[in-house]
Amino acid sequence: MKILVVHGPNLNLLGSRELSVYGTATLDDVNAVISREAKTLGVDVEIHQTQREGEIIELLHSGIGRVDGALLNPAAYSHTSRAIADAIRAIPYPVVEVHLSNIHAREQWRRESVTAEAARGLVAGFGPGSYVAALHALRSVLEA
Repeated sequence: MKILVVHGPNLNLLGSRELSVYGTATLDDVNAVISREAKTLGVDVEIHQTQREGEIIELLHSGIGRVDGALLNPAAYSHTSRAIADAIRAIPYPVVEVHLSNIHAREQWRRESVTAEAARGLVAGFGPGSYVAALHALRSVLEA
């Protein structure tokens, strides 16, 4: 089983930005948590980070025929990107949206995710553990 993991804009600054919201874990720390859990589950992961909306779409498209599913943290694009939502709808594999913070407990504008409308599910609010929970959920979906 192969899972694509895509981190969106500004996540490369984890560990130094808005510590009260995102905590002190760096993106490398988050990726290590994902990789460790994937190994435990017997799942291969391919991890990317990009600032660009179009690259997120290209990464999702590139998974066709290569991956079984994806974890996607579109970051702020989750609130605005109809293009990413359309890409999620267009690909043949399930996508679980992931957020480190609880988007529903933050500013009003963050509470709507247009990309989550297209995703299989959403996991948010557990810091790096959001990725672990999403990985378990996606594996369960793929095994069903």
